[in-house]
Amino acid sequence: MESPASYEDPAWRILPSGHQFADDEAVMRYAIEIAGRGEGFVEPNPMVGAVIVDRDRRLVSCGYHQKFGQAHAEVNAIAAATGCCRNAVLFVTLEPCSHHGKTPPCADAVIAEGFSRVVVGCQDPAPHVAGRGLAKIREAGIDVVVGVCEPESQRLIAPFRMLYSQHRPWVHAKWAMTLDGRIAAASGHSKWISSEESRTRVHRLRGRMDAIITGAGTVRADNPELTARPPGPRQPIRVILDSSGNNVRIDSQLVRTLDKAPVLVCVRQDACVSTDMSAGFRSLVDAGVEVLPLPAAQADHDSDSSALRGLSLEALLAELGRRGCTNVLIEAGSRVLGSFFDRGLIDEVHAFVAPKLVGGQNAPGALGGRGLSQIPQQPDLTNVIWQISGCDIYCRGDVSRNEQSS
Repeated sequence: MESPASYEDPAWRILPSGHQFADDEAVMRYAIEIAGRGEGFVEPNPMVGAVIVDRDRRLVSCGYHQKFGQAHAEVNAIAAATGCCRNAVLFVTLEPCSHHGKTPPCADAVIAEGFSRVVVGCQDPAPHVAGRGLAKIREAGIDVVVGVCEPESQRLIAPFRMLYSQHRPWVHAKWAMTLDGRIAAASGHSKWISSEESRTRVHRLRGRMDAIITGAGTVRADNPELTARPPGPRQPIRVILDSSGNNVRIDSQLVRTLDKAPVLVCVRQDACVSTDMSAGFRSLVDAGVEVLPLPAAQADHDSDSSALRGLSLEALLAELGRRGCTNVLIEAGSRVLGSFFDRGLIDEVHAFVAPKLVGGQNAPGALGGRGLSQIPQQPDLTNVIWQISGCDIYCRGDVSRNEQSS
């Protein structure tokens, strides 16, 4: 597996030993920053960062959770401190664990080092931790402060918290659109809206996902492969929403590349009882494709998409959550994107806006479905990041559902 630095190749900020932070918030923000280096490598665990400073907030060492099953952030920071932890201050974005899992309890390691103070960004939402680590450290006589940069620390673990609280993965929606808001021409042509730099960014995004979801229309129109190229730290399942079961062909790119990543075809439960469908399913299953029958969607959520009609997206996400998927990416047409949006199932958006114009009243926008009845009074996205991506503008943000019920 590649290291996080070689995969993302970002300009990580590396502060020198002895760097003095202005206040506790500055230390915690640095811990949050370095925690992000584990994205895609640590799931289903959360990203966590730790920083050790002396009493004057001078940097001693730092560490982050680098890979699932390996040492946690606190242990890595302690190892890097080389015996300089006694009476120092530990900053960690998430409550130290108190249980034996794939690694020993971090709370025990923290206590053994003799820190004078432990500053925590947020409490662990997992029921087997949930304050027990904090209590254990306090009982050892160490001063514990909780809630420094808490909103940012909570955001860092949002996919982890979603999996524990809602038992479903964090859903990312990605699309590329022209400046006039089209994701394809009226003819259906869509290659390429975004720049090469943007497409490279999308492949990196794919490589951090546990699953990529698309619809039957995209499979028919584009015959996509839906793999990360080059491969990333994760190998996402390719999930196809195909209620009829007629749209994934045995000679498709998806089936031809089963050696690169699994394929899961989601169909209506009643489609499985048809003799013709059963024969088609058998050929796919024999080739290595998994077929997942899904229950019907609730009537008030019925979609106008033939690929989705009758499929419960909630049931799909519950199944992906049961399989331990933490992050999933929707790469699909407007009907699929709109269906997830209408159901309030999009958590994060990745939108690429290209300086191109298409026009045409029948050219689709990003989100189909029913949509909202009114324009929201406040922005729908929070924690928004705008970046230049080649000649495009890239927008990443979390979806606020305050007005989606309007």
